[in-house]
Amino acid sequence: MDFNFLGLELIDVITILAGVFAFLAVLVAWNTTISYNPIGKRLKLLQERRETLKAGIVTSKRRTTQIKKTQKMGFMSRFLDKFNLLRSGQTEKITVKLVQAGYRNNDALVAFMFGKAALPFLMAGVSLTMIYGLDLFQDNTWGQAGFGLALVFFGFYLPNILVANVATKRAAAIQKALPDALDLMVICAEAGLTLDASLSRVSREMMRQSEELADEFGLASIELGFLSDRRQALINLTERVPLKSIRGVVATLVQTEKYGTPLAHSLRVLSREFRNERMMKAEEKAARLPAIMTIPLIMFILPMLFIILLGPAACSISDNLIAVY
Repeated sequence: MDFNFLGLELIDVITILAGVFAFLAVLVAWNTTISYNPIGKRLKLLQERRETLKAGIVTSKRRTTQIKKTQKMGFMSRFLDKFNLLRSGQTEKITVKLVQAGYRNNDALVAFMFGKAALPFLMAGVSLTMIYGLDLFQDNTWGQAGFGLALVFFGFYLPNILVANVATKRAAAIQKALPDALDLMVICAEAGLTLDASLSRVSREMMRQSEELADEFGLASIELGFLSDRRQALINLTERVPLKSIRGVVATLVQTEKYGTPLAHSLRVLSREFRNERMMKAEEKAARLPAIMTIPLIMFILPMLFIILLGPAACSISDNLIAVY
């Protein structure tokens, strides 16, 4: 069958695709050699948050759906404003998800909503190109319709999948570094530092080990220093990091602020509990390892072992039978 796509032969299409993939491979390899320093950016965002609280723009209710337009997001903002997409009822929920993933600037919501609006049309164009340009699913109308709808739905849910993946990895990193951070808070509390000073100090010390936890503790210390309701500042931390362990830490800190209970003792107990929980999870993974390795052992290792052990004997028997007959 002759292949003709936009006047190009099959070999031309393969060459173009190979060139594109080679360019992407070089681009990925080049990006891996660049060392990014996100600490400066995070400190800048924290400073912006500090100035916002100083100006009194943000009160005890910290989230707002008001989106500021910037030159970088001007086209996206105009597109979303034209169709009133930023005024939808899902904006507040999306803002919470973005905050949990670490995207707190005003441009994050604009980029997310623009991606949800534009990616389905982009995927529809890709599906039409593959169906009619590459003759995919020939003489199969249901297959073409299913493939096109699948790509459109994938484009619509792709931003949600990416944000959820980032939020999950961020929560896992915070959970892993939390016991060490609590140990540092115990030292700070025993040294006589206040809660907001302890969080600020731990944020600086944990910046190299866990940027995510340092970022959240730094923001919590800033809100403790500027919000009129200190309890609300701690509750904001649980909303940004929806982890059971963070809720336990916040409950302990709220109790300490309210009743004046010893902070160092409570944090030491929590640190020991979280460390034991982390050890139990590691032991659980180690206990599951034999069952997980059973299938690869049967499929890949045992056949090679049988070939090595029985191969010489089978060859010898075959040579003897050929010699006899």
